[in-house]
Amino acid sequence: MTTWTGFTPMARIEVVIDGEQVPTIRDLLLASGATGYTALHGVSGFGHHGQHEGRLLFNDRNSLSLLISVVPLERAEPVVAGIRRLLESHHGVVFVSETNVSRPEYFRPVDGEAT
Repeated sequence: MTTWTGFTPMARIEVVIDGEQVPTIRDLLLASGATGYTALHGVSGFGHHGQHEGRLLFNDRNSLSLLISVVPLERAEPVVAGIRRLLESHHGVVFVSETNVSRPEYFRPVDGEAT
């Protein structure tokens, strides 16, 4: 991976899940020390379980969602381990990649928060 001057390496975690699992994944991310996430609802695509349409039928729990979070590299493994345990009994997929951020303080918990 390219080293970018003035940027800090971190882990980007992306999870595609059924909308009903968003609160569980969100809580896991935050409890594991992630300082935030981005949620995209109504995700469409094709995969192991066939075609998924992006339109919302009644609410965001009836479609796929994509949660994206960035954590310090040393926090990635325990976060991903928890997500993988959840995915043993639910549909979904997790992607982990190294990324670089310009404001690393945004992605590190302040003193007293989850570690």
